[in-house]
Amino acid sequence: MASTLELAKELIRRPSVTPDDKECQQLMIDWLKPLGFDCEKMDFNDTENLWAIRGNAAPVFVFAGHTDVVPPGPLGKWQFDPFTPTEHNGYLYGRGAADMKGSLAAMLTATKRFVDQHPTHKGSIGFLITSDEEGPFINGTVRVVEQLMQRQQPIHYALVGEPSSGKTLGDVIKNGRRGSLTGWLKVQGTQGHVAYPHLAKNAVHVSLTALSDLSNKLWDNGNAFFPPTSFQITNVEAGTGAGNIIPGELALEFNFRYSTEQTADSLKQQVEAILNQYELDYQLNWKLNGEPFITQKGELLDACQKAIKQELNIDTRAETSGGTSDGRFIAKTGAQVVELGPVNATIHKVDECVSIKDLEALSRLYQRILENTLL
Repeated sequence: MASTLELAKELIRRPSVTPDDKECQQLMIDWLKPLGFDCEKMDFNDTENLWAIRGNAAPVFVFAGHTDVVPPGPLGKWQFDPFTPTEHNGYLYGRGAADMKGSLAAMLTATKRFVDQHPTHKGSIGFLITSDEEGPFINGTVRVVEQLMQRQQPIHYALVGEPSSGKTLGDVIKNGRRGSLTGWLKVQGTQGHVAYPHLAKNAVHVSLTALSDLSNKLWDNGNAFFPPTSFQITNVEAGTGAGNIIPGELALEFNFRYSTEQTADSLKQQVEAILNQYELDYQLNWKLNGEPFITQKGELLDACQKAIKQELNIDTRAETSGGTSDGRFIAKTGAQVVELGPVNATIHKVDECVSIKDLEALSRLYQRILENTLL
């Protein structure tokens, strides 16, 4: 049996920059089929997806993840070629080492050991893998979940291999994520010469009070699982570049990271109420990137915390911090969802790497979680 390290290397060698899969999923299929998995490609447009399942009984435990990686950036800034997996000082270097090809390798080796040792385990084991997590997330996990729900295929437990750990492996797991809502606002004024302000209407000036209200508003106090909702202006554009022209239009982008105390609709209504209060002439477009979800204490969270204590002898923290993940789509099935993966210190960075020791430890953790849920 190939080691977790060897499998991670094989995956890293495939330059699967989103949404390209570069046959990473085929490698996984070649690994899973001999274990008795039914493997189904569920590709949509430019995105490759894999749904694999062994068994048809409850509970259904699913490993979820992605084969795509972010671009490596300037190659000259890397110590080693990002798609030539390199061992150095106890670490494996390469794009995707931590996010999340190391996790995929650990899932595969953990599953093989578990199935070999417990061929008549209860329940079923599934894999839900996409090549569109780092991209626009249009044709990936969200589409597969839609298909599975139409088939009435249940998912009871989902373990997402995102790099959740902070300083050491297993110190943090994610039992939920905040929602993300983006808005694009255009406020209209009247362009004019700065020497004749009475003949113009400065789009920046008329927007300032409303923007101040939005920036300073306490949207909620959060709750036991989430911090308060955050509103942040991320991009602003106004003016022509000339110093003697009053801007006739202000365009800006903003983002909410919000808790389960809010909904996307409630946030939209509150923003529009503030803009309308100041009688602004505006256009506003929205994109819901993901709704918040939470997995409260239950079988999966208990199984993960117990496994980390068994293998690493540490008490893990369950958090909802960080960005979005594909867990938000899987949660729509009613599944308990937890994210557990390597240390995230180098993800999306030059010289991305993962501890070689942690790779094998992560595989053992995943096997323990399978044992804690399916035995």
